[in-house]
Order: sequence, then structure tokens, then C-alpha cells
Amino acid sequence: MGEVRQLRQTPTVEPLWRDVLGAQLRLLRTRRHRTITTTARRAGISAQYLSEVERGRKDPSSEIVAAIAGALDSTVAEITDLTTRELRRATAQQARAEQLLELRSTAHRSATSIRGPVALAA
Repeated sequence: MGEVRQLRQTPTVEPLWRDVLGAQLRLLRTRRHRTITTTARRAGISAQYLSEVERGRKDPSSEIVAAIAGALDSTVAEITDLTTRELRRATAQQARAEQLLELRSTAHRSATSIRGPVALAA
């Protein structure tokens, strides 16, 4: 008879603040029809640095976030609110996905206990 293996569950990883912040800044910038170059110039930072912030590669200081927000005719409070809402949405979505996986796993365990041991593919 084959070996019974547990299905591996990937550990929960919350989205990083800098990733979500960067995505929200990019979204706001594109909705306002601004280029990276124009926005960076208005914020007093390089276009390269702004690009890295938007891609979540850099964790900007509050001063930089304030400068970018100002360049986008926004506020730190608005940027923070948008980022927090997206983090909550992503976390809730991830929790729902994990609950679904747990339900499937429980159903699978129940089915295997009824039928007896079954070898599971890795």
C-alpha cells in the first residue's frame, strides 16, 4: 500500500505595506494622468526612486510619502486610507481562500477516513 502524505499548506503571508502603498500610489498617479517623470519632479525625487517605490522595492519615509502625495494633489491621510483599505481587502480575501482550503482539506480527510488510507500525490 502507498504512503499517505499530508497536503502542504503554504504559510499565510500578509502583503507588505510598501507593496500595497506603491500600488496605491501608482493607481492614483495613473488615474490623475501623471507620468512618473512629472510626479517625481514635483515631489523632488528621482523618477527611478519613484518607480522603485511604486513597485514596492523601496520603503519610503513619511517625508517622501508626503512629497509624493503632494505631487499628486493628495494628502498622506488619503494615501494611508487607500493603502489601509486595500490591505484589509487583501487580508480578508486571503482569509477566505484559506478557509476554503481548510474546508476542502477537512472534506478530503473525511472522505479518506470513510474509504480507508489513500496515497496522495505530492
